[in-house]
Amino acid sequence: MAEHPWETLLNLVQGKSMREDLTGFIIDSPWIPGWASISTLDYYTSDEMWFEANRKALETFPDVLFLPGFWSEYGMVTEPSAFGSRVSWHEDSLPWAHKVLRSAEDISLLEIPDPAKDGLLPFVTARLQHSHDRIRTLGHEIRFAVARGPMNIASYLRGTTELMTDIMMYPDETHALLEKITQFTVTWLQHQKTLFPSIEGIFILDDLIGFVGDEEFRTFALPYLQRIFHAFEAPVRFLHNDAQGLITARYLREMDVNLFNFSFEHTLDEIRGLAGPEVVLLGNLPPRDVLAAGTPEQVAAETEKMITSAKDRKRILWSCGGGMPPAVSTENIRAFLDTVKRLNSK
Repeated sequence: MAEHPWETLLNLVQGKSMREDLTGFIIDSPWIPGWASISTLDYYTSDEMWFEANRKALETFPDVLFLPGFWSEYGMVTEPSAFGSRVSWHEDSLPWAHKVLRSAEDISLLEIPDPAKDGLLPFVTARLQHSHDRIRTLGHEIRFAVARGPMNIASYLRGTTELMTDIMMYPDETHALLEKITQFTVTWLQHQKTLFPSIEGIFILDDLIGFVGDEEFRTFALPYLQRIFHAFEAPVRFLHNDAQGLITARYLREMDVNLFNFSFEHTLDEIRGLAGPEVVLLGNLPPRDVLAAGTPEQVAAETEKMITSAKDRKRILWSCGGGMPPAVSTENIRAFLDTVKRLNSK
């Protein structure tokens, strides 16, 4: 992210910015390769194609805050690979991480990975190091340390259904698993910060926290996320959960989160009432059914509906309710941006 957009984001989370026309999107491998006309596998395996695809997005939409910006990632398999997950790759779709824990008893055997050596993590940081000079030549810097959240990683290591069952049937073993993952995640975030001192943001993605009730969230999510968001001093603490987010929103202040991306199924006012006035909301147009599948005219109409229905337009980054999905066209993004600008310049 370039200096001016980064300062804009800092001002927004600190309550200094009064602008109501800011837009931002989470962009990564579900969207960028197809939009840039390259295969998903080429995007993952070629530093040059990865760099050029991200550069093209930044130059095509210069007024958008793309988060986290030049994101080096391998989809959801990034962190599970460090724990030993076998990864299956595909030419034009996302990779898959196979589970490694066949029973709750296996959790005791699981070793905490070294982010500097294990799985795909050295590839993540090496890609950024290889491209760092070119990123800086464009006026950008690495601003975020990024990781999947503990329950998200656990769902790949153990299986989603198995994890949900373990929470009820084997709570002690589940806590042991989440503790190992949390220790790893804190170290992983700190390792990124050490390699790139320009990092001032923490970005955590965890949809699985939206799968549990209030008591389970307070027990199996909140204490671990609190530690993760304090891995180092970071003025921007960004959480993505585009599953059910009403419970999550109630605890954002306790986690010290100040930027939240959530499901389009919740209105901006609904989340604002739960999150409080201090949190910047990133959302929340339906990503797949409108931004990807709609016509530019439909995108404009739904964007207008979203904006005019919000009672308070402060501390909002207009976006979609989740990351940018596959198959979103340039025309649809422009329809979104034009509508945001038109309605917030009156």
